[in-house]
Amino acid sequence: MENILNQIITKKKEKIIDYKKKYSMNNLLDNIKNINTFVDFISKIKKRSIEKKISIIAEIKKASPSAGLLIQNFNPLNIAKLYVDNGASFLSVLTEEDFFLGKLDHIKNIKKNYQIPILCKDFFIDTYQVALAKSFGADCILIILSAIDKMLAKDLYQAANDLNISTLVEVHSENEAEIALSFENSIIGINNRNLKTLEISLNTSVKLSKILNSHKNPLICESGIHSIKEIKFIIENAKIHNFLIGESLLRSKDIASKLKEFAQITL
Repeated sequence: MENILNQIITKKKEKIIDYKKKYSMNNLLDNIKNINTFVDFISKIKKRSIEKKISIIAEIKKASPSAGLLIQNFNPLNIAKLYVDNGASFLSVLTEEDFFLGKLDHIKNIKKNYQIPILCKDFFIDTYQVALAKSFGADCILIILSAIDKMLAKDLYQAANDLNISTLVEVHSENEAEIALSFENSIIGINNRNLKTLEISLNTSVKLSKILNSHKNPLICESGIHSIKEIKFIIENAKIHNFLIGESLLRSKDIASKLKEFAQITL
């Protein structure tokens, strides 16, 4: 996976060069001024936490390096409608082009039809991408601590704060969890997937939540959620009420029913 991560970042650098040729920073800032569909991602998730409601961040992606192609006839708008109609509180949209087969346009098109907060799920390695994501309608960006150094992570965080876009800082280890606590205005996501082995353990959320329980904003459980039993395990043992769920929904024979079951869980 580390090798794949290097490949992804190498390709991402090439894509950023192309985007910079197409859109200057001034172009992006002008585009942002003309968008009126932004939703405060963090405020909404905090409000739901205060109201003792679980939040499902339902993910839209066509493929991944670990799972391969997830959906043959991939239609992001149709999936977004299924999610919105059946209880998703937020969406996560994969926009990485080469390995996840995503597009930034997916966010723009969904936002034209649905007023729902959207996380731009990508590999952010340049502050330019923060403005780029927001110019396509994103409400939140992802900062993966295992993919970049601490200084770049801080630069991305500051750029997001300056542009008034929420940040989700993703952690996989105890060391990353300690670092994430310094990102005071972010929400923090605990990814249960081991990036070296690709194995998933929900105990990662349990273990890291003990380090992160002093964080002022809500925590997110990412990866490995397939059933109501697993959601209740995380609620009980990690005290986390927010779940980013992708592959188990997308691979389901009945996405609507599965999501509705998850969304109706009460605390």
